[in-house]
Amino acid sequence: MKQLLILGAGTGGTIMANKMRKKLSSDEWSITILDKSKTHYYQPGFLFIPFGYYTRKNITKPVRNFIKGKIDLINNEVEKISPDENKVLLKDGTSLSYDILIIATGTQISPQDTPGLKGELWQKKVFDFYTIEGSEALATFFKNWKGGNLVINIADNPIKCPVAPLEFSFFADEFFTKKGIREKVTINYVTPLSGAFTKPKASKLLGSLLEKKNINLIPDFFLGEVDNSNCKIIDFGGREVLFDCLVTIPLHTGDPAVAKSGLGDEFGFVKIDKNTLQSVIKENVFAIGDAGNTPASKAGSVAHFQADTLEKNIVSYIEKKPLSASFDGHSNCFIETGYEKGILIDFNYTTEPLPGTFPLPVIGPMFLLKESRLNHYGKLFFKWIYWNILLPGRFLPISDKMSMSGKKIDRN
Repeated sequence: MKQLLILGAGTGGTIMANKMRKKLSSDEWSITILDKSKTHYYQPGFLFIPFGYYTRKNITKPVRNFIKGKIDLINNEVEKISPDENKVLLKDGTSLSYDILIIATGTQISPQDTPGLKGELWQKKVFDFYTIEGSEALATFFKNWKGGNLVINIADNPIKCPVAPLEFSFFADEFFTKKGIREKVTINYVTPLSGAFTKPKASKLLGSLLEKKNINLIPDFFLGEVDNSNCKIIDFGGREVLFDCLVTIPLHTGDPAVAKSGLGDEFGFVKIDKNTLQSVIKENVFAIGDAGNTPASKAGSVAHFQADTLEKNIVSYIEKKPLSASFDGHSNCFIETGYEKGILIDFNYTTEPLPGTFPLPVIGPMFLLKESRLNHYGKLFFKWIYWNILLPGRFLPISDKMSMSGKKIDRN
């Protein structure tokens, strides 16, 4: 019996386990998925918790609910991957062998890597919303906060869900307006980017929205340290921004086990071919989603689109055929802009977000790079799609390849 081992039961790992179980004979292949957590979080929901839209109960389900059929689920933690031995060593001293390994360990925040960030003000005046604990602590803080200098700061890129800090800013504007204290809250969006976003057209639109909502954009700020005594962040050039509440998006890193394995880059992300998703170091190792070092966004939609490519390439690898399926960097994201409106963007490695309609030309019904209520409801409905279609590995009629259909190209 051959062994397919998947590390991580998050979005990418769960999708791949279910897809490969349908594809591979259970008489020939055993599939095992390993994760230290028994709880699956709908991570886009973390953004909503500080503003009272969701609670923990709304965005959590047991991991076991989504591991169907003849798939073994092991709750344990990886200590180290030994690619030369085709083994994974676990924290309890045991090991698992594999013929093919899929690394889907995602990414994690590492506030401890920035001096002062995880200091005495952590979860008192300094919060993250990329963990369930951080989101809940921030929700509690906001309930009684009377206002002051709110700073949303991205320490460095890449980060999980690159649009989430912008969405947080837009939600904060709405939340404090409805609370009646918006004039007492100064919102600063502090980023290492030169604009609001990485892509020019989207950056221009999102930057104008920040300005419209009276949110101060402070670009080219590379966080060096957090001064807890004086409540300020300091960049490597010496610039300072004072805060009464700091919402941080800390440095993101890969799983420590990847770093120990020799399969990762300097941040612990698996070195893979950006198109085939195969390790550039060991041919029987693949990665999906946030765990890989592709230049694609670290977003749930990317893991979904990559899964189609990875499924085909693993079958090709087993059949000793060339890996012909190619991931093009496709990503699409709903961006909440507040007041029940949202923006949808769709892009890949070579094409930036463009205006137009999605998924169909002319009729859409979604609009790209344009605020609409339908885009907002699309984001809310996606939670149902996530639980019921994406995780089980069911067919969703949106191509993994980015389409130019419905998109408008500016020829000027």
